[in-house]
Amino acid sequence: MDSPEITQAMAALRSRVMPGTRTILGIAGAPGSGKSTFAAWIQQQFTPGTSVVVPMDGFHLGNAVIEGTPLRQRKGAIDTFDGGGYLSLLRRLAARDEAVVYAPEFRRTLDEPVAASIAVPADVPLVITEGNYLLADQEPWKEVRAQLDEVWFLETPPELRLKRLVDRHVSFGMDREAAQAWATGPDEANAVLIQATRPGADRVIPWR
Repeated sequence: MDSPEITQAMAALRSRVMPGTRTILGIAGAPGSGKSTFAAWIQQQFTPGTSVVVPMDGFHLGNAVIEGTPLRQRKGAIDTFDGGGYLSLLRRLAARDEAVVYAPEFRRTLDEPVAASIAVPADVPLVITEGNYLLADQEPWKEVRAQLDEVWFLETPPELRLKRLVDRHVSFGMDREAAQAWATGPDEANAVLIQATRPGADRVIPWR
C-alpha cells in the first residue's frame, strides 16, 4: 500500500481525526478501481471503533424498482442510485446529533441493498464513504461533495481495473463472456463519466 501519495494522505488524515469531532472522507473512482479495498485498508490503520466505512452502494435502487425498465440494463449508472437518500444520510452523519445513525449496505450475493446494516455511533470520529459519483456535478450529487471534508480519487491502470471488474462479475455468477460485455459496456460508460470528475478531488491516489 505504500507510496508517497498514500503516506502523505494518511499523515494528513491522522492529524485531523480527533475525538469529539467527525471527519467524513470520500473515496471516489471508476468501477473496479479498488475503492472498497482501499476504504477497508484505511479503516484498519485506525484504532478499532474509531472509524466506520459507509459505502454509497447501499443506495442502489432495488431490483423491484428497476426491473422491466431501461435502468435494469444500466444498473450502476448514476440514475440507478437514490442520490437524495445518500445525501440525507451524509447530512445526518455530518450533524452528529443522533446517538446512532444506521446506513444501508449493498449485498452482492443478493444483488440488493439491505437497510440499516451499518451502525455509526455519534462518537466515531472518522466516517469513510466510497463510491463512483462522489464528485459528480449534477443534482443532488454536487450537494454530496459539500458534505465531505476530503475526497480522494483512486487512479488505477485501465487494464487492471477491467480485469478486476470481469473477475468480480464472474465471481457473482456471470459467465466470462457476459462479464466482459458488461465491464466494457455499462461499466465503461460509467467510468468515462467518473473519470471526468477527477479534477474535483482533493488528492489523486495512484493505486495498483
